[in-house]
Amino acid sequence: MEILSYLGLGFSIVFQPENLGLVLLGCVIGTLIGMLPGLGGSNAVAVLLPLIFALGVSPTAALILFAGIYYGSEYGNSISAILLNIPGTSGAVATTFDGHPMARNGQAGTALAMSAVASFTGGTVSVVGLMLLAPLMAEWALHFGPAEYFVLMLLALTLVSSLSEGDTLKALIAATVGLGIATIGLDPTGTTARFTFGNMKLYDGIDFVVAMIGLFALGEVLLALERNASSGGMMEKVGRARIRLSEIARASGTLARSSAIGFVIGALPGAGATIASFICYTLEKSIARDPSRFGKGEPRGVAAPEAANNAAASGAFVPLLTLGVPGSATTAIILVALTGLNITPGPLLIQNNPEVFWGLVASMYVGNLMLLVLNLPLVGLFVRLLTIPQWCLMPIVVVVSFVAIYAVSSSVFDLLMVVAIGSVGYLMRKFGFPLAPAVLGLVLGHMVEGNLRKALSLSDGDWTILVGSPITLGFWVLIVLSLALPVLRSLLRRSRRQREAMQ
Repeated sequence: MEILSYLGLGFSIVFQPENLGLVLLGCVIGTLIGMLPGLGGSNAVAVLLPLIFALGVSPTAALILFAGIYYGSEYGNSISAILLNIPGTSGAVATTFDGHPMARNGQAGTALAMSAVASFTGGTVSVVGLMLLAPLMAEWALHFGPAEYFVLMLLALTLVSSLSEGDTLKALIAATVGLGIATIGLDPTGTTARFTFGNMKLYDGIDFVVAMIGLFALGEVLLALERNASSGGMMEKVGRARIRLSEIARASGTLARSSAIGFVIGALPGAGATIASFICYTLEKSIARDPSRFGKGEPRGVAAPEAANNAAASGAFVPLLTLGVPGSATTAIILVALTGLNITPGPLLIQNNPEVFWGLVASMYVGNLMLLVLNLPLVGLFVRLLTIPQWCLMPIVVVVSFVAIYAVSSSVFDLLMVVAIGSVGYLMRKFGFPLAPAVLGLVLGHMVEGNLRKALSLSDGDWTILVGSPITLGFWVLIVLSLALPVLRSLLRRSRRQREAMQ
């Protein structure tokens, strides 16, 4: 009953006209920012931060606005990922695997509607978790040290590699290449340049936005040039711009599992939406009756990562509010805002500032509903993008991609890197090397290395720290099983073919 009274306090705060307007404004800004390649919620929050300080906005109002931008951008990312095969951030990469094939199959409207429903489900489930389980989750997350995070990231890499389409060895090679690219630049101590070949522009490494736009946007443009020879240069099949209740019902298990897992992973500091979306996608693929449908336009392949990354976005507030530890780049900026407004996140926040915590919780309920109501009617409008002839759409994609990169870095060198990485991505597709493991390796590379260094530093170089806890041992068992899975599948297929030949 105490929780209900506090939740009532939160709703009384949110339903004040100015706060309700901030929820709506945050959702709209987040969706629009998320649609643009290379931009995420962290960019919008960073830009608005000085304005919040200048206007003297209350901590509760600032948190409501920034949270709306955060989870709104997670949905916005799926729009460009599905329609153009361009993930706005790393959390939307897994959405492209089935989202864009659905668009090419004339199911863009269904994919976008499924994304909206999954985002609403993941966001709502995670808010319930934030409300009920925040203290418990924060205590559990404290058991994760550098060794546990290192092994968790290895598990994510092996899961994605073993469940990728095609040759598992090629997938593992792609993951290794991604990890290798992540080592370019100065090492974590900032003293040694690695693989820079004397070029100081590489000292900061290869920017993730540059790599993503190169691999996906330019790679898609090059593939479109091939398709134009036979398709006439236009995507004619648009299909219906809605989703049936039966399709949502078939994905209900996926939505529930991915929302819960996404929230748990999001509550781990530094894990975030990327790991959550990849793990949930590969989990759904592994337990599906027909895994071959994934990657070819399976609606559950959209539902899983979208529910997961939105749940992880809300889950990231658990370590922020209860431990004062940001769970993602966006929550790191929100932490700066809260401290600048004389609010100290930590174990005493809920007790000392209940209006901040419960105002945020209530705003998330309202904001997720607003996103669903706003975006479902707009699905038909978004889908019309696919009726633009490809001879017109593809140059627009290239121009928008280049402008996005130059706006972020103001570097001509980054534009050249996009062209080079785009060519590599195109060749990887042509020769059967999956992009997902390479992308995940690139995203997690710095965290893998950083956590390994910290773990060995804490143990004075003793490698047994990597198997020194029940959590790490459990993760190692899952890694071995994930690597054995392709072999077992191959043996089962061979046995099935032999039985069919004998009949």
